[in-house]
Amino acid sequence: MKNDKAIVVFSGGQDSTTCLFWAKEKFKEVEAVTFNYNQRHELEIDVAKNITEELNVKHHVLDMSLLNQLAPNALTRDDIDIEEKEGELPSTFVPGRNLVFLSFAAILAKQVGAKHLITGVCETDFSGYPDCRDVFIKSLNVTLNLSMDDQFVIHTPLMWLDKAETWELADELNSLDYIREKTLTCYNGIIADGCGECPACKLRKNGLDSYLKEKGDS
Repeated sequence: MKNDKAIVVFSGGQDSTTCLFWAKEKFKEVEAVTFNYNQRHELEIDVAKNITEELNVKHHVLDMSLLNQLAPNALTRDDIDIEEKEGELPSTFVPGRNLVFLSFAAILAKQVGAKHLITGVCETDFSGYPDCRDVFIKSLNVTLNLSMDDQFVIHTPLMWLDKAETWELADELNSLDYIREKTLTCYNGIIADGCGECPACKLRKNGLDSYLKEKGDS
């Protein structure tokens, strides 16, 4: 794979940044694509730009504002609370987001001569999002190849990792401190360790604490 080209679906968060470091280890040439869908925090776009610039990765930002109009949710509307209720999808779920993002990433890949798509979706810590499941990714991979008569491969390095194992992977890639200090995971738009209160921050912190404890005990 080292001789091939890859596109990373990139938000500037912990998971996609881990995937970016992973891709840089695996592929000779890596580009990143970020989607601007008028998300809750424009800072997400700035963080993605800053990280790709620092890592010397070519960065594409695509306008996906139509998604904002079609799928109002807590990630696109300040007046919708961030909530997780038992038996329901979280209010942060954006219907069709990964379907749209990966489809457009594949179109971009076709234009730039890349055969590999990398995304940070995860079925272990997926908050119930149906478009983070392995079966969806495999199905979409087949559909994209049929739709464009090509042979793309969608890679999901985090699919079966919990957050502690994702931090472990970052450490193995010599990027743990960078990811902890530079990325934006927080739903309230606070870089690094975040607000500590939103679901994304709690998941991130619990994973980090668990990994550091395990590392210290080993």
